[in-house]
Amino acid sequence: MNYPIPDSPQQIVDLRQNRVDEELVAAAIAGVIKIVSAQGQSLDELTAQVLADDSLLDKQQRRWLSQVVAQAWKNFS
Repeated sequence: MNYPIPDSPQQIVDLRQNRVDEELVAAAIAGVIKIVSAQGQSLDELTAQVLADDSLLDKQQRRWLSQVVAQAWKNFS
């Protein structure tokens, strides 16, 4: 992977400086999982956050993203 897994929310924000590609998205997801699990949050809590209504993604996209996050969480466990 061309991007290190972020260790902090600021490092995730800093990823914005890069061109968006599959590896960048994977690094961002891995970083979020690493951070929230280190904070003691569960997959269910993270999934609830991903599924929360927002203006960035529609409901179908949030469901798809929650499935991707769940699969990545299992791969890190």
